[in-house]
Amino acid sequence: MRKRRKWIFYGAFLALLLLFGLYQFFAYVLKDQWSERSAAEATAISRAGLTEINQAQKSVWDENAIYWVLTGKNKTGTEMMVWVRFTTEGKPVEGENAVHAEELSQGISEEKMRQIIASSLPGIKIERLLPGAYNGEYAWQLFYKDGDRYYYRFYRFSDGEQIGDGYSLPNR
Repeated sequence: MRKRRKWIFYGAFLALLLLFGLYQFFAYVLKDQWSERSAAEATAISRAGLTEINQAQKSVWDENAIYWVLTGKNKTGTEMMVWVRFTTEGKPVEGENAVHAEELSQGISEEKMRQIIASSLPGIKIERLLPGAYNGEYAWQLFYKDGDRYYYRFYRFSDGEQIGDGYSLPNR
């Protein structure tokens, strides 16, 4: 009976040790992402006047278009979208073009963008729609599946017009 308790104790201890190790690995892997998000939130609060942050999404198209895009409210309660540009080293860019803030009412909301996409590209499956930047313009980045192929398209945030021709990903 004593041997059984001893092995149960060792088994429970080993399971807890394994869970702790997995948590530490998870925290180590996501540490940089969490610190980038925190830096983006601090920048949006200090430079764009956000008082409440509802959502933060990272958008990467190329090394010149790494943004954290935050949605939230300013002190007057106006819904805002804020683009915080980052360097490839994971630091917020300094300077006047580093942060761009717009009222959501001045652009196309995600719901409206989904309606525009549904009417212009019927029958597709939207995999991901997130705000970002493309060729120096603030945009919605659409990743979708049409048939057995995947595509990227970009739509201007201000009016929902398509930017460029989009990209087709090669089949495997």
